[in-house]
Amino acid sequence: MRIRFTASIYEWTARRNWFFVDVPPEPSADIADQPRMPRGFDSVRVTATVGTTTWNTSIFPGGDTYALPLKAAVLKAEGIGRGDEITVDLDVHDG
Repeated sequence: MRIRFTASIYEWTARRNWFFVDVPPEPSADIADQPRMPRGFDSVRVTATVGTTTWNTSIFPGGDTYALPLKAAVLKAEGIGRGDEITVDLDVHDG
């Protein structure tokens, strides 16, 4: 499954300097509906691309959406940070 979305970067309130974007509700529901083997924290393996930076990671469920963590190296390479709106391409590997 391949998804493209635009979202604003936010800092996780429980840990400083941990940044995320949320996958919108509709594609999150599509991801959640796919059968998959259980993984820690109900995470789903993905390959994410922001700008020219691509990395392998997992997305994590929270309410009606999944959260995509943004590594510090991605933020630095793309010159982005908290509050910036970014476009993300996600390739979902599980399911």
